[in-house]
Amino acid sequence: MPAPPLDTTTVTDLVAAATAAPSMHNAQPWRFRFSTRTRTFELRPDLERAMPHTDPDHRALHLGCAAALFNLRVAAAHHGWGTDTRLLPDPDDTQLLATVTLTDTEDPDPELARLFPAVHRRHTSRHPFEDRPVPAAVEEALCEAARQEGTQLVFPEPWHVQSLLEWVEDVEGRDTLDPERFEDIRRWSRLGEQDAGTAVDGIPDYAFGPRKLHGRAPVRDFAGRRPVPDRPTATFEATPHLAILGTTYDRLPDWLRAGQAMERVLLLATLNGLATSLTSHALEWKDLRELARDPRSAMGFVQMVVRIGYGPPGETTPRRPVQDVLDVV
Repeated sequence: MPAPPLDTTTVTDLVAAATAAPSMHNAQPWRFRFSTRTRTFELRPDLERAMPHTDPDHRALHLGCAAALFNLRVAAAHHGWGTDTRLLPDPDDTQLLATVTLTDTEDPDPELARLFPAVHRRHTSRHPFEDRPVPAAVEEALCEAARQEGTQLVFPEPWHVQSLLEWVEDVEGRDTLDPERFEDIRRWSRLGEQDAGTAVDGIPDYAFGPRKLHGRAPVRDFAGRRPVPDRPTATFEATPHLAILGTTYDRLPDWLRAGQAMERVLLLATLNGLATSLTSHALEWKDLRELARDPRSAMGFVQMVVRIGYGPPGETTPRRPVQDVLDVV
């Protein structure tokens, strides 16, 4: 099929798909600018949506921006366009994270296009998953998805999973002793019918999931000690199924590759009927992040820990109106 006319509606649809991407605390820290003359999108970070206490170097912020970039590539392929994507194209403008130029093609990337149905179906699930293994063929496909974006996905051995879970518990204890670290969560959580019902960003209380009664799944509790009426409790997995996404180096280009790989893995997992959630809890402290990698792998730096399994897909979280994140010139 030929690509549709590149009118304002099409450009808006492409960015709407991009902004369905996950970001830390659903802060949606991205800005897009589209040039009608060159048919090029520019992606920049919105630093007003940064997390000064838990993401001071903006690594997680850039992962979220890159996930939105990947969704844009997927949506373009779905609509029949080719894409020329360039990371950090201007060395004198470090805020220009990427450009995506739409190109005419008779053969848009089929692997990207087939992921499109998952873009709006993928949600973070903060619910218990079933005690059911993920098929080896699916795990390998997810690893290959990460490799296609220049990163590495590893399913750690049981001893490593247990270590990761211990570090998450360590971080939860540290956070309890450091109230300032809860300020980012407080800023981006939406409690009560009025705030949750009208929110365009952040985590509304209906998406918190049940409070953990038993189990060790690394699911961040956005309520903290704040009461949420009628919130149920549940038993989570004793041994959750985790994957580690990482890169050889830990520079801005690596973060941008990792964010795209993260989203590619999440969309493919969704297409395979899997529920997912992301945990960066153990990566927010430098000493624990250094311990998180598997010493037997070639992975230099862990960028994200992904929880994967069979279970509820999670609730839809709000999104900012496209006109708030897109400029057309």
